[in-house]
Amino acid sequence: MIIRTELEPSRRIVHLVGRFDAHEAKAFRGVVHPLVTAEANVLHVDLAQVAFVDSTALSELVRLQKAARAVDGEVVLVDLSDPVRVILEITELAPLFTIEHTSTEAL
Repeated sequence: MIIRTELEPSRRIVHLVGRFDAHEAKAFRGVVHPLVTAEANVLHVDLAQVAFVDSTALSELVRLQKAARAVDGEVVLVDLSDPVRVILEITELAPLFTIEHTSTEAL
């Protein structure tokens, strides 16, 4: 999986590309979790190009959301790919997150 970050003064965005699974969880945690701070407590995670997620990836997203909420923030999931959308619906985890659609293709 490729992890690309955009760190701007007003917002932080993480773009994920590829498979997000147990093999990628450690790298995700190392790169993404430190981005949530009291000063920058809202993190946008772009999932438009994620082809697969497993239970470990879901647990990382939930863990990240808990960390953000601990500093009065949140994780916003952006442009869910179909595989991500389906698994969030099946597991009933979608309500834990704010979900945004920025492109007409994602609607």
